Amino acid sequence: MDVHLSTPLLGSLSPRQFMKRHWQRKPLLVRGAVPDFRPLLARNELFALAAREDVESRVVEQRGGGGWSLRRGPFTRRALPPLSRPGWTLLVQGVDLHLDAAHELLQRFRFVPQARLDDLMISYASDGGGVGPHFDSYDVFLLQAQGRRRWRIGRQKDFSLQPGVPLKILAAFEPEEEYLLEPGDMLYLPPRYAHDGIAEGECQTYSIGFRSPQRAELARELLLRLADEEAGRTGETVYRDPGQSAVRAAGEVPAELQRFAQEALRAALKDPQALPRALGEYLSEPKPDVWFDAGAAPRAWRSLRLDRRTRMLYDGRHLFINGESWHASGPDARLMRRLADERQLGPAELARASDEALQLLAAWCEAGWAHEGVA
Repeated sequence: MDVHLSTPLLGSLSPRQFMKRHWQRKPLLVRGAVPDFRPLLARNELFALAAREDVESRVVEQRGGGGWSLRRGPFTRRALPPLSRPGWTLLVQGVDLHLDAAHELLQRFRFVPQARLDDLMISYASDGGGVGPHFDSYDVFLLQAQGRRRWRIGRQKDFSLQPGVPLKILAAFEPEEEYLLEPGDMLYLPPRYAHDGIAEGECQTYSIGFRSPQRAELARELLLRLADEEAGRTGETVYRDPGQSAVRAAGEVPAELQRFAQEALRAALKDPQALPRALGEYLSEPKPDVWFDAGAAPRAWRSLRLDRRTRMLYDGRHLFINGESWHASGPDARLMRRLADERQLGPAELARASDEALQLLAAWCEAGWAHEGVA
């Protein structure tokens, strides 16, 4: 992707201009971001997806008197409200994991690092449907696919939530701007920018969301991975204190035990590549409900593409794919980085791969992480 070229997707801005002017700074409304856009799934196809056990789905309804209800799927068709009932919304998460067309749509946003790109959610709503005024902790692009949705947005000073509601709905929403989006229109919102979208008639909106791990969550995950790696390398070292003397102050933590704890942390971080490796493995880990079907290695290397569910990243020393890591250097590293960037390799590129690289690609094909042929 040439980040210097303007694109209708970003209102004639280039990706470079958009990231500099709007990303995590201010909203952007784009009329005709995807010209002649049509829903990727018909209503009944979306309902069928929401009925699957491996798909995350929710139904939100606004009841009389301002009350709200939230139910989690899977949903049979009978479990969904009637189409004629106003004020309900079906949210289907991770559609890009199950539909090639949704995965391809998500690739238009690869001017943002893949490590940040999360998923595509489809919101189907009957007339008047919505999820209430709220804010997200992450960036989001809201692409209108069917019908019309009226958005009210605003910078929010008071982030207190309505009590006793199963959704995170703002108690004192103060909109500053209002837009009516039609198919192909798109609205970008930075984190914590309050918004409320109401369907005008039957409506589908596609949300392209981004990962924003919390610092504490990230630290906890990385420390667990570092601890597991250290235990695998050196085995479980048990604290021993044969020189411990009898104590009068039994409640005091022994100094030797404190030093043992400090040494345990130093040992886990002794390898300077341990932390980058743990981070890459964490960021490339598929979601818990993602499973791969076993495949077969190609008989002839003509072309290769990553499975739509595969997450592949890299840093200066490693390749990361679906939670695993490999050390990478030289021409093969450049080839694999191109695969991570473009998600496919052609015959000329594969012809330059070493036998070791082809063996690794074959193993990925057998695991179902990649497939022969360019989509």
